[in-house]
Amino acid sequence: MSGVKGQDALLSPDSVLQRAAERLAHQFTGMVNEETVERVVFESYTALGRTAAVQTHLPSLTEKFARDRLTALAQSKGLIIKHVPEILYVCVQNSGRSHMAAALTRQIAGDRVHVRSAGSQPGERILPEVAFVLSEIGLDVSEEFPKPLTDDVVRAADAVVTMGCGDACPLYPGKRYLDWQLEDPSDLDLDEVRRVRDDIRDRVQILLAELLPS
Repeated sequence: MSGVKGQDALLSPDSVLQRAAERLAHQFTGMVNEETVERVVFESYTALGRTAAVQTHLPSLTEKFARDRLTALAQSKGLIIKHVPEILYVCVQNSGRSHMAAALTRQIAGDRVHVRSAGSQPGERILPEVAFVLSEIGLDVSEEFPKPLTDDVVRAADAVVTMGCGDACPLYPGKRYLDWQLEDPSDLDLDEVRRVRDDIRDRVQILLAELLPS
């Protein structure tokens, strides 16, 4: 019986998160202290847990989200050098427009930019219609998930593109801010979602032409 209890303790969320924090603390040695790493991990778990549709994979998603936040924090402090422009797309739920923009940017620009996306009020999952219209053009977002907007990713961005999230995004000097007026895919049928996708692709191409050297 004691063996079962010991196994349960190893698999408990706190134990899994603590081990994730240890791995990340090792990865970010000399850039972020252990206390900050642990705080970011547990904050990320709580934030994702408020909306995540599937709780089973929450610890692994938390580690992925926390790693990206810590990378952004190190970038904003100049401890990780950015070799390409950083674009942040923000919508309300991070389940439609911002994920379409991020996926399309990666498809068009490849490794010439780095992309993040977030939501001011994240939803439970990527909208099925959005995933479908992206799959039609060869884009797979099955590994993606809605993420809350955090200060660290805004600080790390060179360009911040908002899509209907109002004043939720903090403003910092030296960054390029754009607001794209786009319909919310959650209110649209499939053909209308395709039109939003194509509209976003056109806007992304314009943005990349301005950000990247020819």
